[in-house]
Amino acid sequence: MNTTFTIPHVTSNVIAMFCAAILLIGCDAILPSAPNDADVLDGPVDALSSAQHAQFLRGDVAFNDDVFTAATGLGPIFVATSCGSCHAGDGKGHPFTTLTRFGQGDENGNAYLDRGGPQLQNRALPGYTPEQIPGGAPFTKLTPPANTGLGFMELVSDADIIAMSDENDADGDGVSGVPNWRPLVSYLSAHQNSIPTNEQYIHRFGKKAAAYNLLHQTVNAYNQDIGITSIFEPKDVYSGVNIEPEVSASVIHDVVFYLQTLKVPVERNPNDEAVKNGKRLFIQIGCDNCHKQTLKTAYSPVAALRNKEFHPYTDLLLHDMGKGLDDGYTEGSAKTYEWRTPALWGLGLSQNSQGGEYFLLHDGRAKSITSAIVMHGGEAAMSTQKFQALTEAEKRDILKFLEQL
Repeated sequence: MNTTFTIPHVTSNVIAMFCAAILLIGCDAILPSAPNDADVLDGPVDALSSAQHAQFLRGDVAFNDDVFTAATGLGPIFVATSCGSCHAGDGKGHPFTTLTRFGQGDENGNAYLDRGGPQLQNRALPGYTPEQIPGGAPFTKLTPPANTGLGFMELVSDADIIAMSDENDADGDGVSGVPNWRPLVSYLSAHQNSIPTNEQYIHRFGKKAAAYNLLHQTVNAYNQDIGITSIFEPKDVYSGVNIEPEVSASVIHDVVFYLQTLKVPVERNPNDEAVKNGKRLFIQIGCDNCHKQTLKTAYSPVAALRNKEFHPYTDLLLHDMGKGLDDGYTEGSAKTYEWRTPALWGLGLSQNSQGGEYFLLHDGRAKSITSAIVMHGGEAAMSTQKFQALTEAEKRDILKFLEQL
């Protein structure tokens, strides 16, 4: 017996709605959930105005999405094609993005500015030859740092930085941090909290604190990393002559604002008992002599940054890190063995931008937090010895504390 089934008429709208529902269910099952805000480094500070948020987004696009080509001014010799390529997710760089600086082995200035210094452009457009380090030139390898919270560190007053310095170790703790004093480049204006000495100003950004502020850092990065000129730095890195700006001043200012208003990393598990013990031990063995937990910002026209207490674990000062970390290269008044204390916040998220591994210290040589600690010498030697004398359980607690920063 044949049975005939009658299929009721279904409108195209019903079919479309049914398919859409299936797709939504499927997407929810397949796509990962959004990460917790504390587990990512990018994103703006809270309480920006609508106009400020719009500028942040413009800077975000310029930093992370704009990729330069020969048609838009790239090179012709360069290191990277975009800002974000060295700072994935606003995190630390990878050995593949490590920069090479050369030409200055003492405080007398860079002797190789007419031979490609201070930065090696190791890539080139077709028809051009990448740079090579001149024979005999001192050089160093520098892994790009994370970007978050920089706007807060920019606003620490000179008075507070000087108060943390102790050039002659007057308190006898073995730590004698000093600022990096340098003259201002022509396009910079001193901030209102500056305290110059003999026309030298405290610089605070970079591995040896060679950059004065985020405008200085950004202009240098466009010019030295990507080969892009601006009204601030019109010299072409290849020809050495001034050319028309290849990026507008407004884009530069948007990127600076983006960097200034990136959120600060937050501790992700501060109430864990092992983390609490790790923090206590971190202080007990003297790590906080350089890695100061709490700083504060001074005045800023951006209310979200103004007069804020924050916790970066740095003093923004140069410290003698011993023979093992002496790279034979320097900038400004820094010695070859001196390094600016890196901020530790966001340390545990470093692997997210470094391919799932740690590449720590100035050149990425340390493949773990423990390795980075034990390579500390000079002013940090006593703390290193105290760390090595801890029990394995105590060391694990310190690492747990640092990994959740």
